[in-house]
Amino acid sequence: MDHDHTLHEHTAHDHTVHDHAGGASWATAVQATLHCLTGCAVGEVLGMVVGTAFGWGNLPTTLLAIVLAFLFGYSLTMRGVLRAGVDLRTAARVALAADTVSIAVMELIDNGTILVWPAAMDAQLGDALFWISLAVSLVLAFVVTTPVNKWTIGRGRGHAVVHRYHH
Repeated sequence: MDHDHTLHEHTAHDHTVHDHAGGASWATAVQATLHCLTGCAVGEVLGMVVGTAFGWGNLPTTLLAIVLAFLFGYSLTMRGVLRAGVDLRTAARVALAADTVSIAVMELIDNGTILVWPAAMDAQLGDALFWISLAVSLVLAFVVTTPVNKWTIGRGRGHAVVHRYHH
């Protein structure tokens, strides 16, 4: 497809975000998913560790892990957007728009994996099963969420919202 370069300005960043078919590149989707996974994993692991250490039941531990995954995921995005000089309210809106679908899918897959893995919900911090099931669940969440992010970014949503704030 020929582009009329007089109608809009191209930057190197534009070519990394979108492929020539109008969708997001896989590299961009992977990068966005890794960013999301970082926040989710920090929150998820912290929530599981805290809930397990305090001897909480499965439901409160899982709820804490989910809340912290969203909190850390949004916080990482907001940190980058705030560096671009926007106000806190705008940064919060950008983080919500950029990360909600990605984090929700990641949490669904991550927690769903732990839920169906035999004995994983009852594993303790000192058990290999605790850490193995958590690691596998995060890898599966990454694998499932990457195409979701590719699709949303390709439509100008999800992590595509953040790109205008990166320099």
